[in-house]
Amino acid sequence: MPRRDLSSAVVVITGGAGGLGLAMSRAFAGRGARPVLLDIDAEGLSGSTHPGFVCDLTEYSSVAATFSEIVDRFGGVDVLVNNAGLTHRSAFANTDPCVLRRVMDVNYFGAVNATKAALPSIVERRGTIVGIGSVAGFAPLLGRSGYAASKHALQGFLGTLRAELLGTGVDVTVVAPSFVDTPFRFRTLDADGSITTHSQSRVGRMMTADHVAEVVVRAVERRRAFVTVGVVGTASRILSRVSPGLYERIMSRSLASELDR
Repeated sequence: MPRRDLSSAVVVITGGAGGLGLAMSRAFAGRGARPVLLDIDAEGLSGSTHPGFVCDLTEYSSVAATFSEIVDRFGGVDVLVNNAGLTHRSAFANTDPCVLRRVMDVNYFGAVNATKAALPSIVERRGTIVGIGSVAGFAPLLGRSGYAASKHALQGFLGTLRAELLGTGVDVTVVAPSFVDTPFRFRTLDADGSITTHSQSRVGRMMTADHVAEVVVRAVERRRAFVTVGVVGTASRILSRVSPGLYERIMSRSLASELDR
């Protein structure tokens, strides 16, 4: 299968106002693509050199209107990167269900809404749908039950969509990094929905946003279905499949401080 040429491609990136979203906009632009950024953060979007649209991904009517405007203005959508996300760090027993619902609304239903709105144009242009997944999308992650649930849901949604789109020329790609050094980790919710002041524990070295962004672009070019990013992600995927009990014990010990208060 020939590599995907991204020159002049219209690439819509949700959660594009900062962190990984901005890093991906730079990486795609470096291939000659035309990034278009979506975010609820108007101030963050104003600092980018790429066109941006303020959009609440949890409201489908807003998402549909935004994509209609993007198609009118830029001619269509070649690549959609579902990157917008939210997380929490709190034991499930102590967590208000509204926190889990909020995480699911952004991480899963936000991606569903954007994909639904962009799909006609992407099918017409035989483009690519990308989901920024996580190690938490295929393995448990202590203190992040809602986040893990949303990433499992995202992976299941996109895997099924890939099967439904066979023969259309559309690629569906999931990229699953582990811990990434972005401002995302400073907007983590606590059990009551406030921003947590509890320090984050992690396994392995934290990856840069630029590194992950380059992996995403290469995955799109090479038309990959699933890519894990980094040694920790790859090892976690293998171990969680081969010996899930051992993975669970190692992960729980490594992240035990997540549940300390």
